[in-house]
Amino acid sequence: MSRSALVGNIIAMLEDAGFLVSDRCAIRPKSFDIAARRGEDTILVKILGNIDAFDGLTGAEMRRLGEYLEATPLVIGLRTRDEELKPGVVYFRHGVPVFSPNTAMDYFVEEVPPLIYAAPGGLYVNIDSDILADAREERDWSLGKLANELGVSRRTVSKYENGMDASVEVAATLDDLFEEPLTSPVNVLEESEDVREDDSMPDEPEVDPDDEQLVTVLTRVGFDVHPTNRAPFKTVSEDEDEAEADRMLTGHSKLNEAARKRARIMASVGRVTGARSVYVVERATRESLEGTALVEESEMDDIEVAEELRELIRERSEKPA
Repeated sequence: MSRSALVGNIIAMLEDAGFLVSDRCAIRPKSFDIAARRGEDTILVKILGNIDAFDGLTGAEMRRLGEYLEATPLVIGLRTRDEELKPGVVYFRHGVPVFSPNTAMDYFVEEVPPLIYAAPGGLYVNIDSDILADAREERDWSLGKLANELGVSRRTVSKYENGMDASVEVAATLDDLFEEPLTSPVNVLEESEDVREDDSMPDEPEVDPDDEQLVTVLTRVGFDVHPTNRAPFKTVSEDEDEAEADRMLTGHSKLNEAARKRARIMASVGRVTGARSVYVVERATRESLEGTALVEESEMDDIEVAEELRELIRERSEKPA
């Protein structure tokens, strides 16, 4: 299957599952292919045939964007260079959850979350420690008795009952011993922090020298500005003084065909993530571009408070291009 066909299939699947899906980010470099939202869940999705192409820089950017936009970064892929991705298993690359289209279908359409995740050493499951302890006590089994049945140490059983995850083999044995499921699903949208690689949030990239004045203005009027290096926008800005998070996607370049493409993607991603979008240019010949407000550099320099910029974006983005 071509990557283009794979992307189309994933978009159709998410739409069938009730997600609002952004336009495809058909520009380079790009850290994610689409943004999607269903209810309170927002995801940023990278779609790959071979997940080995997912590098650390892209993973770091996706994790930062997930933090800025209150979204979960995900990779949906078919295989590594050595094997197909197993159905029902969540993998992790550079701190980002990865799974197959079949697992995505089960999770998003059938609403059956995966039970297994891959980590160094093999495949693991989350053991419901309370259910395990209750089941053991109901049978009047000691820790030692259960340890003998599992072929592990008494200390290991104690760790299972205190929240440590178990291998797939141990989990299967537990299910057979107690004749009931003792595992809990990997809820990727809520619990991925608990099972993924123990990586701290990656540092932000340096500001592009061409964007330093823009960042200075945004910071001066009260925004917390986050530079990007592989997104279709130059910065994500947050106004922490607002009652609710007020986020803004900002582009900055010459007004050309590439700017038009980026502005369209920014507007689409903004609709999904609840962010405003603005494109800063040296000279504007219109008030908006593909649904993204256009603001001249000189106008930005004159803005004194964040509300002025918000009002300017509101007025221009609501007018036809």
